[in-house]
Amino acid sequence: MMYLKSFFSLGALLLLLTNCNTSYDEPRISLEGYEVESGFEIDVVASEPFLKAPVAIDFDNQGRIWVVQMPGYMNDMQGSDETKPNGSIDILEDLDNDGVVDHTKTFLDSLIMPRALAHVYGGLLYSEPPFLYFTEIEDDKPVNRVVVDSIYAVEGNPEHQPNGLMMNIDNWIYNAKSNFRYRRENGVWKKEATTFRGQWGISHDNFGRLYFNDNSRQLLGDHVLPNVLVRNKYFTPEFGVNRMLTDDQRVYPKHATTVNRGYAKGVLNQDSILVKATAACAPLVYRGGAFSSEYDENVFVCIPEGNLIKRNILTFTGDSTIAKQAYENKEFLTSTDEGFRPVNLNNGPDGSMYVTDMHRGMIGHHAYLSPYLKKKVAVNKLDTLINFGRILRVRKLGQINEPVRDFNKLTSMQLVALLKDKNGWVRDRAQQLLVYKQKKNGIEELKQLVFDTQDPIAQVHALYTLEGLNALSYEMLSNVAIKGNAELISHALVLIEPYFKEASTEKNTSLVTELLAKDNVTVDLYLSSIMGSLVSIDEDSFLPVMEKLSAKYSKKPIFKEALVSGVRGEEEMLSKALEPTNKLLAEALVISENKRKEDEVNPIFARKSLIEDTRTSGAKMFYEICASCHGVNGQGIEGLAPPLMGSEHVANTERLGLIILHGLEGPITVKGKRYDLNLAMPGLIRNEDISNKDIADIISYVTNAFSDVPRGLKLEKIEELRNTKPESGAEYTEQELLDYSKK
Repeated sequence: MMYLKSFFSLGALLLLLTNCNTSYDEPRISLEGYEVESGFEIDVVASEPFLKAPVAIDFDNQGRIWVVQMPGYMNDMQGSDETKPNGSIDILEDLDNDGVVDHTKTFLDSLIMPRALAHVYGGLLYSEPPFLYFTEIEDDKPVNRVVVDSIYAVEGNPEHQPNGLMMNIDNWIYNAKSNFRYRRENGVWKKEATTFRGQWGISHDNFGRLYFNDNSRQLLGDHVLPNVLVRNKYFTPEFGVNRMLTDDQRVYPKHATTVNRGYAKGVLNQDSILVKATAACAPLVYRGGAFSSEYDENVFVCIPEGNLIKRNILTFTGDSTIAKQAYENKEFLTSTDEGFRPVNLNNGPDGSMYVTDMHRGMIGHHAYLSPYLKKKVAVNKLDTLINFGRILRVRKLGQINEPVRDFNKLTSMQLVALLKDKNGWVRDRAQQLLVYKQKKNGIEELKQLVFDTQDPIAQVHALYTLEGLNALSYEMLSNVAIKGNAELISHALVLIEPYFKEASTEKNTSLVTELLAKDNVTVDLYLSSIMGSLVSIDEDSFLPVMEKLSAKYSKKPIFKEALVSGVRGEEEMLSKALEPTNKLLAEALVISENKRKEDEVNPIFARKSLIEDTRTSGAKMFYEICASCHGVNGQGIEGLAPPLMGSEHVANTERLGLIILHGLEGPITVKGKRYDLNLAMPGLIRNEDISNKDIADIISYVTNAFSDVPRGLKLEKIEELRNTKPESGAEYTEQELLDYSKK
């Protein structure tokens, strides 16, 4: 029944003890309260006790599920286990082949908050902050581990660290919450800047465009192929990448759920039902080929705070992508189980959609929990829902189970044939293996497939397989560009740019002329992106073409970005030439030129790694410095310090800044209650190691954790407060603070 091969360790011992047993005790999980779209069914593939807080899965070449588990995340409201080495990567097994996992084996353990994995290059790529590792696999054990990136995720919390690790059609590995992509060539890892994308989870369509999201915007994406618009380091695109694909953020949960800041206007309706996404994550472009055709390249999105998964339908215009929710007043998959926390989605080798359900009460990081949510969590006892985890499978009713392929045993010709498979997971894996194993004996068949117009998707896979095998040439790519459809032409133009200099002007001119004659918006967009390179080779021949394209699409900002992206140093000349026909393009070129002179690059080329977000930094310092007196929950400690939760002194950020910097002495009143403590709180101003930014971070966390309205202070204001001394020169009194607030 299940497209998994198997595994697990406790079960192995049981197997020895019950040697002739042909069945296995398997957990049976009720899905009462779960409702999936008509025509589909949902079942449990794996669950506790085999899983604890799974956050991501991937399939190996045998179709087995490998899972990243993060049980240290939010075991209580303080996130106390966050630094404990209790994470793991495990292999799931179904030894009796009944479709339910009955065993596991641990591949890696003692990990601290691991969050992503990918089977690539015959091994496993995985992240355990701050490192991105790659390890080879031998007998289901890690060998020859190497560090791919030592600053992959330097600081931050799990909500805001790189993740995803998805290999795209272009043979590059992309991440969410990151501006880098990775690739291995001849055993050497490459790291390259790319557009910063999303927060948790990333996916790609059949063309190779990327999709992602963040908490409050359920679907974002790029209108163009990766890195097409960021080749000019001194230009930052705005219209072609990182775009919100739909304005519709409505969600339709089946019941009232516990969400952060539910008191804020517009978060809940009159029935306490969530109105809009607040923790959207993990979009998936369905490419499994097993659902009916209307589901092809639909984007499914996890809404864990609403216990649901939504469905979006994409429309491709040629130079943009538009998304629309598939339904109003309903969702693709809903549940009344508040433990249902879908945090990742995967296309499976069998064409099914797999749902990674963290199944945890609290999914928001402690640094971000509002007082409102903390109370709700305590009342509903969600903080006790910690030792669970599920992987669910969504299938079309009556879906035929395909036989398990072992990709490790397939020949070159068999792998090439699979580039035409209806299942995108199968196509992707076949391409990856052909490239990884450098199956050059399949080059001729791949070249034939590139020109097989009966299967446009397979043509793209074949083209990039040839790219990975270093088997492309100008002649081949120009031929593909002339004979292919608009999508294939676009890829050919992306790949042909490095070959322009080796071709004659006549060949380049002939190619461009034929492409212009197609009068196709998609072709013109990608042709625009390479015009800068052609102009730098032969200004007289190709500047008129750039002028023609800029005039034709003067009202489409994405074409301006495409044209500027290909320019590498000729901005001043081009801006003067194009100013009469396209002032917006000329202005963009001037901006690029000025930034080039100042060496002010697109931020993706300057950012080496992410920095820790302010509330997380503030939380760490609060626990180190403040919690011993004020309590980890800000409730205060009798005889030591008054409460911070709901305090009017916390709500006033400047007053709070003065207290943190200079300290507080004497009695103080909080919410009408007088605290006459015979103690003085020392100020942090005397600690030279604590900067203005540190103070700002503490304020950011404290106002978020202990008041209903998170606030912050700019560094300039903190410096001003640093120099605003109390009359005594020691600590502030409450009256002095009140007097300051009246100014």
